[in-house]
Amino acid sequence: MTRLARSPLWLVVGMVLVALILGYATLQTHFGDLAGHWWQAIVAPDESRIRQIVLHYTFAPRLIVALLSGAALALAGCLMQQVLRNPLASPATLGVTSGAQLALVIATLWAPGWMLAGREWIALTGGIAATLLVFALSWKRRLAPMVVVLSGMVVSLYVSAINSALLLFHQESLSGLFIWGSGSLAQDNWNDSRFLLLRLAIVMVLALALLRPLSLLDLEEEGAKSLGISLRKLRFAGLGLGIFMTACVVSAVGLIGFIGLAAPAIARLAGARTLGQRLGWSMMIGALLLTLTDLVVQQMTPLTASLLPTGAMTAALGAPLLLWLLPRLKLGGSRPTPSSGLTLPRRAEPRRRLWLLGAIAIVAVLLALGLGFAVDGRQAQLAWAGWHDLSLVIDWRLPRVGTAAAAGLMLAVAGTLLQRMTGNPMASPEVLGISAGVAIGVITLMLLPLGVAPLSSSVTGFCGAVVALLVLVICNRRSGFAPERLLLTGIAISSLLEALRAIVLASDDPRAEELLAWLSGSTYYASLASMAWVLAIAALLFVLVLPLQRWLTLLPLGAPTAKALGVDVDRSRLMLLGLVALLTVAATLVVGPLSFIGLLAPHMARLMGFHGARHQLIGAGLLGIIVMVAADWLGRNLFFPYQLPAGLVAALIGGLYFMWGLRRL
Repeated sequence: MTRLARSPLWLVVGMVLVALILGYATLQTHFGDLAGHWWQAIVAPDESRIRQIVLHYTFAPRLIVALLSGAALALAGCLMQQVLRNPLASPATLGVTSGAQLALVIATLWAPGWMLAGREWIALTGGIAATLLVFALSWKRRLAPMVVVLSGMVVSLYVSAINSALLLFHQESLSGLFIWGSGSLAQDNWNDSRFLLLRLAIVMVLALALLRPLSLLDLEEEGAKSLGISLRKLRFAGLGLGIFMTACVVSAVGLIGFIGLAAPAIARLAGARTLGQRLGWSMMIGALLLTLTDLVVQQMTPLTASLLPTGAMTAALGAPLLLWLLPRLKLGGSRPTPSSGLTLPRRAEPRRRLWLLGAIAIVAVLLALGLGFAVDGRQAQLAWAGWHDLSLVIDWRLPRVGTAAAAGLMLAVAGTLLQRMTGNPMASPEVLGISAGVAIGVITLMLLPLGVAPLSSSVTGFCGAVVALLVLVICNRRSGFAPERLLLTGIAISSLLEALRAIVLASDDPRAEELLAWLSGSTYYASLASMAWVLAIAALLFVLVLPLQRWLTLLPLGAPTAKALGVDVDRSRLMLLGLVALLTVAATLVVGPLSFIGLLAPHMARLMGFHGARHQLIGAGLLGIIVMVAADWLGRNLFFPYQLPAGLVAALIGGLYFMWGLRRL
């Protein structure tokens, strides 16, 4: 292949041609009456013609903002990848965008006056805080690429959970942030264009000044130090520029996903080798990627009942792109493996500890049923339910407690199956995207104009879980189900859920509020009948899993060893994946896709010394029950009369544990 053919030039030329075609089609669709006067309207509109003014202040600045935002995010992603020597580093995977959004939400609610000082500085503070947390979690492993990405993922999920909690409490105050938070490029003036242009120009000048020192980071660390380079200062400078640029984009247009990850990766794959080439081509590709996506969104607007957020559509298009890039990216660095700090020595008599856990689970259920706030006149106080409150307990508390217990059991068992089957200590239905697959199936059913039968959500949820599992298998079979690739596939699948969620919440669909509660893991809608079904399904699936302990004991030893000991590896994995799908669907349908119980419970079981497959399954199941029941009780009573969904509380608890576990890797 010639050097010219390996240049990103041809890719950029092709994207420019497609952008011109789409731009022409968009102008023809929305401003066809101004044909022949488009250029005049963009440059110097006739103030006596309202349509020219509309084009001048809407389409033109939106196009410029798309180009500037795409270039800025690509520049930030390229700088982060160079500084960390990590091809998967980006504003999204490092948690910068989520942290910036949380800071802006907090300022909007409690310190709106601070917004006058400059939105970018508030967003910058949040982005820096999130990045420092990621570094604190991965510093012990010397910022190993995989640990950095994992840390960024859990920080992003945790911050998203906090954002969801704030949104549930302040829906009216934050209703305007739905579309903005999903990445809206809609404009009615040139303020954002000037804002981004000035800051992008400053960061580009500083990046060019640091170009030669940053290029030395391609060398080994010892070689760079021998040339007199202060690596610490250089890394802080490069990351500071990337975080600042990201904060500016977030403060102007909201969250835009995947551009910072995809543009540098495409530039590298297209033939850009040196840092200067990667910076230049990445910015052009990023600008065109976001512009093309936004032009497609504008073309789709007449076909939809509401505005589609460009950031969400970018995530929807970027997820397949990440799946395509995964086999082509070289992922170096240390893998996350269980360390001695995360497990305790094997202990005798695990059955005694299982009986103790069972007793704790029973006590937790009884406390959740009996202890709660009672309203006496105008006062509410925490009190134990008496016989006169029996109808309250049976009709209101029992369905929620029983549903939470069943969901905790199923997610814990599913997480244990995945961790033992893949040998990946970070595997769980939530992290690998299986829960997200269920949610995608349910949301797709809601978006399609079809009749909804009573079991439709279960069927589409199961189909979504199966598709997510197939994607996991297809994308990772060749790599031998390497932990890092499994987790990144899960990130891509979960990003599709975030895109669909943002699209639905940004619409005027009256079901959006109910969907938000479900996605957060609510047991609000549990009834005695639904609880009975969920408990029966959980008990049945748990009974089916227990006899498979031999497979779960041998599969972690590796496929060759398991085959030598008489295990049909393909058949056993297929059956286990089917059970994982069933467990995840049943649990996710009642408590939503984000809880971390599938990750938390198996690790807690190991901490208690349950290493055998059977003992770990039972111990993790009991721990899942305890955590979910406790989360449901806290959600009901912590901010009474306001309530937090059980899944959201469990995510906050599980996220803290996940970060603690990563810190000890």
